[in-house]
Amino acid sequence: MQKKSLAVFLSLAFLFIALAGAQASGHGKEKPPKKGILLVVFGSTHPEAQAAFNAIAQKTAALFPGVPVRFAYTSHIIREKLAKEGKALESPAQALANMANDGFTHVAVQSFHTIPGKEFHDLLSVVRGFHGMPDAPQKITVGAPLLNTQEDMDKAAKALLATLPKTRKPGEAVVLMGHGTPHPANAMYPALMWQTQQTDSGVFIGTVEGYPGPDEILAALKKQDVKKIWLMPFMSVAGDHAKNDMAGDEEDSWKSRFTKAGLSCEPVLKGTAEYPEFLDIWMAHLASAVKELE
Repeated sequence: MQKKSLAVFLSLAFLFIALAGAQASGHGKEKPPKKGILLVVFGSTHPEAQAAFNAIAQKTAALFPGVPVRFAYTSHIIREKLAKEGKALESPAQALANMANDGFTHVAVQSFHTIPGKEFHDLLSVVRGFHGMPDAPQKITVGAPLLNTQEDMDKAAKALLATLPKTRKPGEAVVLMGHGTPHPANAMYPALMWQTQQTDSGVFIGTVEGYPGPDEILAALKKQDVKKIWLMPFMSVAGDHAKNDMAGDEEDSWKSRFTKAGLSCEPVLKGTAEYPEFLDIWMAHLASAVKELE
C-alpha cells in the first residue's frame, strides 16, 4: 500500500511540475488549437506483443490521418521493468502532462482495456484530475474499453465467432483466457460467454483473476465430453498471461492443468487487438471520443 501511495504521489508530482513548466513557458498566450490522440494500453515486456501495438497504431493512423498519436501504459510493473532495459514508457498522467506541455489543446484518450474495470476507472480519475488545471488541454475525452454496452457485447460475440481457429474440428472446444478482476465489471466475461454459446456451445471464456476460473471451465468441458481444446487469450495483447499462465509448461498453467485432466491442448498466441474484428470495436469508441472533441 505504501509503494502504491508513493507511486501515485510521484505521478501527481510529475504532473504538476510538467504543467507548471507549460504555464511558465506559455504565460499570457492563448494556445492555438491542437488535437491529439492518446492510446492507453496495459503494456507487455514480451517483444512479440509489439505486433498488437503496431496493429493499433497503424489502424489509428489510417482512420485519423494527420492527428498525432501517442501511447501510455497503465502497468507500473511493466514500465519499471522496461525502464531497466532503457525503454522509457509513460503512464497516462505523464503522457497527458507532456501533451499539455507540447501544446495539445484537445486530446482523445482511448482505453484498450477489455472491460470497464478498476484500471479503466483509474484512467478516468487521471483524466478528471486535469480538468481545470492551468494550461491543461481544454478538453479531454475518453473512449470506452472493448466491452461497455450491450451493442459492444453483440459485436464482440460476432468478432469472437469470426476469429475462432479455422482448422478446429467438430467436438473440439475453444477456451479463451481473460484477465479477470474482483471489480463488478468481471460479470461481462460470463455474460459474453453465455451470449456466444447461443451460437457455438463449444466456446468458453475463463479468467485468471476472476470468475469463471479454470476449474469451472474444466467442469463445463467434462460435461460436454470434450477431448481437445484450443487455448486463446481474450486480452488485447498476448503477453505474459498468455505465454505463461495460459500456454506455459509450468504445473499451474491452464495448458498443464487441462492436459493433466486428459485434454489435448493447442494454444494460439494472438491478442484480440491483432484481429480487425475486435480492433474495429475499439476504433468505433475512439471515433466517438474524437467526435466529442468538437
